[in-house]
Amino acid sequence: MSSRGVAPLGASNPEVRELRRLLRSRRARDESARFVIEGPRVLQAALDHEVELDAVYAAAADVDADVVTRCADRGIAVRVLAPGVAERLGDTVTPQGVFARGVLRRPPRDVFLRAALDDAGFVLIADRISDPGNAGTLLRSAAAAGAAGISLGAGSVDAYNPKVVRASAGALFAVPVLEGSPTGELLERLGSGGVRRVGAVARGGTPIDELDLTGPLALVVGHEVHGFGSLPLDDLATIPMAAGAESLNVAMAATVVCFEARRQRRGGR
Repeated sequence: MSSRGVAPLGASNPEVRELRRLLRSRRARDESARFVIEGPRVLQAALDHEVELDAVYAAAADVDADVVTRCADRGIAVRVLAPGVAERLGDTVTPQGVFARGVLRRPPRDVFLRAALDDAGFVLIADRISDPGNAGTLLRSAAAAGAAGISLGAGSVDAYNPKVVRASAGALFAVPVLEGSPTGELLERLGSGGVRRVGAVARGGTPIDELDLTGPLALVVGHEVHGFGSLPLDDLATIPMAAGAESLNVAMAATVVCFEARRQRRGGR
């Protein structure tokens, strides 16, 4: 039930303090199985993908926004934030006026494995991706290219970090995202199931457009400095670039390899 008629929530309100805690602490997110959505666009995506929401929090200027009304129509509680609270909650240059507290959806490893082993799509495996902006972007790119699942391996930023949630632009809710699984073990399991494991490297691999990416496939991107180490891979792929060009960062590389896989699976179109 909406609480728009209740006095606005100030910075010291327990619910606001909880939002702040969830935004700043991975441990808080893990312990409560809750996270924070910032902004109307990501909130729209959460609604579209049936993410369970406990409550929505809006600045007075945004309380009548379409997405807030949509939440209220679904029976989700709407809280109004006192002036200045939204600006103190968010950490963006242009603070969002709409927030929501949602329930974490962490699919079990079996869901990811089924996507890789049984479905027609490919999966993206990201090893030790610590930058949340890069993690969010690769989630967004992989989902847009039609990935059946995404793994943020052990040592990576958590998928529900607020910067990851924002950068993913809702892709986090659209594709099964596996978190914290040791990448080597996951690749061993996929390899034993007949999935081809292709790692993207800056130099020395086969040009990505010369590899067959149409069968059961795991595309692997890794730490920009430390590389793959001893991960079990079947092929190494390199993105052809102009002479003298700098290598792409991990999010850009993931975008290119995912869309090359999509191109091939569409018959080269």
